[in-house]
Amino acid sequence: MNASSYQTRPAIENLQDSQIVDVWKMGFTVPDVVGLWVGEGDLPTTKFICDAAAEALAEGKTFYTYKRGIPELRQALIDYHRSLYNVELTEDRIAVTSSGMNAMMLIVQSLIGAGDNMVCVTPVWPNIFRAVEIMGGEPRQVAMTGDGDGWHLDLDKLFAACDGRTRAIYVATPGNPTGWVMPEEQRRALLDFCRKRRIALIADEVYNRLIYNKPVAPSFLELATPDDPVFVVNSFSKTWAMTGWRMGWMVMPRSALTQIERLIEFNTSGGQPFLQAACVKAITDGEEWVKWMVARCKSGRDLVLERLSVMNRVRVIPADASFYLMLQVEELGKDEGAALDFCKRLVVEGKVGLAPGTAFGAGGEGYLRLCYAQSNDRLSVAMDRFEGFLRKS
Repeated sequence: MNASSYQTRPAIENLQDSQIVDVWKMGFTVPDVVGLWVGEGDLPTTKFICDAAAEALAEGKTFYTYKRGIPELRQALIDYHRSLYNVELTEDRIAVTSSGMNAMMLIVQSLIGAGDNMVCVTPVWPNIFRAVEIMGGEPRQVAMTGDGDGWHLDLDKLFAACDGRTRAIYVATPGNPTGWVMPEEQRRALLDFCRKRRIALIADEVYNRLIYNKPVAPSFLELATPDDPVFVVNSFSKTWAMTGWRMGWMVMPRSALTQIERLIEFNTSGGQPFLQAACVKAITDGEEWVKWMVARCKSGRDLVLERLSVMNRVRVIPADASFYLMLQVEELGKDEGAALDFCKRLVVEGKVGLAPGTAFGAGGEGYLRLCYAQSNDRLSVAMDRFEGFLRKS
């Protein structure tokens, strides 16, 4: 490759590529592969949501609009949170964003500078690490441990990782890739710690509806006051099968309003009004569809758990939320690169796509992530192939 004719920031040049994408791209050249690698299902967005976007386009809703989202969507989100959590939000705490990732980036831009750090509970979705690194900060990882009862976080280790340059703590609950849900006593203790230390708490609650032992996952919004240093991020991608739409939102402290509005202006100048009209439809008329989606994912999880439980050399960490499972294959161990090599061989030789646990940071070593947001037919085929690959390898 020719040397660049210009200079880029070292922080950008040194960003690591995603191991998930490394495996995913291999699948483009493998016919008939069953991909369970990325965080989306096999369903296109349902028709009534698509129709709402088309109608808005036909009505000419194609102009610039409110930076934090159209009033109808902000009100729909206020009503939505009230129905889920019995909390009263004000519109000045809500910002509609161009994806959940965009919400994360805006928050990180507002908090992290060169030399600062963010403490992240891992294993977790790796894009948050890169967001911090882009800003010249350090993502500090505190690993959970997994066993037959699920995943467990040592709060003392989390708090000990913080110092005078810690600007935020990031926690995903329910978690990706673990499906872990933070217990209430830990949520309270973490919020109290952040209040006392004046550290921002970023709660990734994108999978709050994809939980199978209760109607909705607990939220930090149930505990936080409007002035607490808490940012709660959510997305339309998973719950409503809208990954390609790139629509999300955040609930922020009242004090963050000016900064976030300013950053939206300089990043995107606000979102597309016709897509936001469809999001209103998803929230106001989509509850029965969401229940169906959750039941479908639970069925997929139960099928995968049953099949994996009888496979030799495989151990699964149970989870009651998200649409992922973390599993171990006996011979992988925790050798660097072993899980990635295994996933690459599995794509080519077994025609099944999984993500290496090392992609998700500390605590993911030796694991593979499986996304079960698929039809039972596709999952059955994937499990047949996976079992056959294990027998041959």
